[in-house]
Amino acid sequence: MEMDVSYNWFLVSLSFLVAVFGSFTGLQITNGMKSSSNGPSLTWIIAAAASLGGGAIWTMHFIGMLAYQTPMDIGYLPGPTFASLALAVVAVGIGVFIAVSGRLSPVRLLGAGLFTGLAVAGMHYLGMEAMVMPGTDMVYDKTLVGVSLVIAIVAATVALWLAVNLKGTSIMLGSAVVMAIAVCGMHYTGMAAMSMVHNHDADQRVIENSLSPMTMGLFIFCASMLLLVICLIMSLNQLSNKNVDELLDEPA
Repeated sequence: MEMDVSYNWFLVSLSFLVAVFGSFTGLQITNGMKSSSNGPSLTWIIAAAASLGGGAIWTMHFIGMLAYQTPMDIGYLPGPTFASLALAVVAVGIGVFIAVSGRLSPVRLLGAGLFTGLAVAGMHYLGMEAMVMPGTDMVYDKTLVGVSLVIAIVAATVALWLAVNLKGTSIMLGSAVVMAIAVCGMHYTGMAAMSMVHNHDADQRVIENSLSPMTMGLFIFCASMLLLVICLIMSLNQLSNKNVDELLDEPA
């Protein structure tokens, strides 16, 4: 029998705001990298991957998971949870490296978008497998799973294009909102594809080995916000220093 579920709309709204903040921070960092005369450095690629992959995508994903309300207690297995984080950050890091390293041709953009999008979708479903409840199984609607994959690929491709071609803070903020809508759209489509079904033969003790959702969620949210603020301050400082250097280099 399928279980009745609902959403905590405060957490849904919070997941969207996190996605906007993470996207804006990531776009600021990539904007700074592409304008640098020294080219992209490993430090800045890691910062962009942490902002986009760890903040805009994965933290949004986890808060969105916490928004999923059921009549039963939910736990999260630590192994798949943190493996999904690593997958998101590494995949986005590779995508950003491709985007900022040389001319981003259409073929290169589509290839990077396909790889990053599929990896992000893999992160989502791996993270969902970390969610456990006693006496239940997960079943998926294949059509909605397919739709979520398409959204992930399109969102990743657009994000990489924006990362290379954007100029101006206001434009980046608007683009961050668009990216957040796409990221949330992929996540909640994937959640809609999943149903929790009672299975009395399932292991009732599995939740004992899981982590408390609220404890884990509070830690992840605070850590992510701290990381995003640090990355944003660093990127804004880098852009400010670059503008000062350009003014000093101008002939009198």
